[in-house]
Amino acid sequence: MELGRALLLALAFVAVASLPALIALLFCADEIIDRVACGFAEWRERRRERRVIARLDRAVEADALTRDIDLSEFDREDRRPLEQLATDLRRLGGQRLGGTGRPMVWHGAVLQAYDDRLRLACRALDITEHLSELDGVDQEIERVRVEGLLHAAGLSLPAARGARRQQHR
Repeated sequence: MELGRALLLALAFVAVASLPALIALLFCADEIIDRVACGFAEWRERRRERRVIARLDRAVEADALTRDIDLSEFDREDRRPLEQLATDLRRLGGQRLGGTGRPMVWHGAVLQAYDDRLRLACRALDITEHLSELDGVDQEIERVRVEGLLHAAGLSLPAARGARRQQHR
């Protein structure tokens, strides 16, 4: 009998001590349920995305497409990041287009630097260009063609944007 009373007293102390936790759980139950439901929904969405990506990889045989790409080409130390090339092209393109009142030597140097960056960007994106083989009007036409191809590949250049604005008018 004495053991039963001691056990009952211990249970009463545990109940009184855990009462604040039970009250807090009762007040926060909706948020706890919401977090669990959101976590489950996010997990299910991530799982669905992984399955879709795996199906797409199988459908287009992504491994076969990338098998012949030499990834060591991207790790060369002399290779400039594409973001830096895009920044240089925008800066030099602005100077090339707005360089009025400057000496011809300066304009020629800016144009040469711009063409060099165009060649590097084309090499990085595997776009064929013929800037070094041409001169005069043919080189200018090739420059516009290359700018258009780079713009189509996602590089935003001032000259290519100006040409697009004129087309939409």
